[in-house]
Amino acid sequence: MATFTYVATAPDGRRATGRLQGSSVDGVTDSLTRQGYEVSSVKAAGRDLLRLELTARKVDLVALSDFSRQMGAFIKAGVPLLDALGIIHAETRDKKLREVLGDAMDALRFGESFAGAMGVHAKALPAFYVSVLRSAEATGELDVVMAQLAGYIDRDVEGRRTVRSALTYPSLVMVLAVAVVLVLVVFVLPRFKQFFESFHAELPLPTRILLGFTDFLTAWYPVIAGAAAVLLVGLAAALRTARGRLLRDRVLLRTPVLGDVVRYLVIERFCRILTSMIKAGVPIPEALSLAGAGADNLVFERAIATARKEMLEGGGMSRPIARTKLFPGAVTQMMRVGEETGTLDEQLANVSDFYEKELQHKLKRLTSLFEPAVVVMVGVVVGFVAVALLSAIYGVYNQVQVP
Repeated sequence: MATFTYVATAPDGRRATGRLQGSSVDGVTDSLTRQGYEVSSVKAAGRDLLRLELTARKVDLVALSDFSRQMGAFIKAGVPLLDALGIIHAETRDKKLREVLGDAMDALRFGESFAGAMGVHAKALPAFYVSVLRSAEATGELDVVMAQLAGYIDRDVEGRRTVRSALTYPSLVMVLAVAVVLVLVVFVLPRFKQFFESFHAELPLPTRILLGFTDFLTAWYPVIAGAAAVLLVGLAAALRTARGRLLRDRVLLRTPVLGDVVRYLVIERFCRILTSMIKAGVPIPEALSLAGAGADNLVFERAIATARKEMLEGGGMSRPIARTKLFPGAVTQMMRVGEETGTLDEQLANVSDFYEKELQHKLKRLTSLFEPAVVVMVGVVVGFVAVALLSAIYGVYNQVQVP
């Protein structure tokens, strides 16, 4: 199914625009005509560059969690889907979510399912979201699943906040350290250089190194700034490619201390998504594929894709996952127990809870190592500057005092 945009005249004579899913332009046109619309144009959504740019944005996770929770409550209370969407659409402050809900309401009016209507903006939602909705509609437990989705998204948001808060202080110290060095190099040291040159004295080696570094930055700062900008742009462009993402994820996983944090974060997210999808009734092969994509690590995603192929050939899930050598033995063992006892969702939930707690410990360890390292680095830089300046002052004083 592809997504199409349309312009038409509604039965009441008003101009109508929106987005619908269909197999072809003719199919969407026929659907609109049967509803009494006079169709002006229908075209693939991908041809609209402005729309394509807008749909690249993601719905805010907090807003999506609130929407999921509200929809679950409305559905449980028996409120029609279209009315529930209309109420939430009028109240939401997130522009992207409002756009998604507006197009979903149009799709529902033309007979699309709720999952299909939300799938019009699938790229703006988490990778697993529409598949979970589709399975929930098939099982008739949409209200329950919407509440489960809200709970999962809440935990994911909380996990992201924990990571950000744990790294905020070290990052702030690093920024301040760079600022101190720049102030010394740009403002303080040039004045000391003029002071030393006025005495025509021979300066100690540390002072000469420091002043040489200052002269280099002063003379070449446009080139350095330009090179840094090109490097950042090139790095950002490289990370948009599959090869760049793969290299980044490999480096992160192999970095001491930080690699453990990344691994625990990916495993917790993968197991949490897989649990939610299995509970919603999503077939395990599809759930495994979407959970791998939702883990947001290309190394894990490709390994899980390989494991999925082996599983489809009759190898079960736990053994192919174990052969990736990315998951600890305890995780694959819990998966095996879950497969054998039919409690895979419960075992995965236990794994998620365990790694969520372990992730907290890993983050604390990372920050406990990172903070002293930054402080030591700042101390070394400031200490070197102080030694260079003081030794130069004493040296100049002694040379001036010599008759």
